[in-house]
Amino acid sequence: MENIVVFSGAGMSAESGLSTFRDGNGLWDKYPIEEVATPEAWHKDKEKVLQFYRIRMENCVKANPNLAHKIIFEFEEKYNVQIVTQNIDNLHERAGSTNVLHLHGEIMKVRSCGTGLTYQIKDNKYPSLGDYCPEGYQLRPDVVWFGEDVPNLLKGAEIVKNADILIIIGTSLQVYPAATLIHYTKEECTVYIVDPNTIPKLDSHIHLKMNASEG
Repeated sequence: MENIVVFSGAGMSAESGLSTFRDGNGLWDKYPIEEVATPEAWHKDKEKVLQFYRIRMENCVKANPNLAHKIIFEFEEKYNVQIVTQNIDNLHERAGSTNVLHLHGEIMKVRSCGTGLTYQIKDNKYPSLGDYCPEGYQLRPDVVWFGEDVPNLLKGAEIVKNADILIIIGTSLQVYPAATLIHYTKEECTVYIVDPNTIPKLDSHIHLKMNASEG
């Protein structure tokens, strides 16, 4: 059975009503990246960062998986499918998918600033300043901020290396280093890119210029 890898980006989440930082509207218009999504922002104003991610979590909880999420799950029931996503929401999982690797972390988890251990958020209650892990360290969002390493990047590269078919949905491959994963495909891998935007340097890849749900 062929290995199918789905590489999803913010465009998929946008179709479920979640704003993206590249759109420059919605939540990201009120909270500049440098004030809420960098290590420096965390050290400067932890309360503001936690407030921002609390709002993001609440928005994710309200959002529903769209048709693209559901179709990918249907693929997973019939084929060998692995999802690698840039998105921090859990819409893939809520659609039923189980083989999901989050490159940039997960909004429904928090991480200890001291031990690095992660904890699942319970009852949709996002932590506040002064909420600590069992070892006594402040809890922070379990997301990769701008300027931080991407811990799952190598794991994502290994998954892409084994792909017979790579389907890229909802990303114009502009977010690095995650965008470099496409370069790990084997020569005989068939690559489909589903995105309404014009994407440069497609080489031999098949570009379906449409939204995720349409593709």
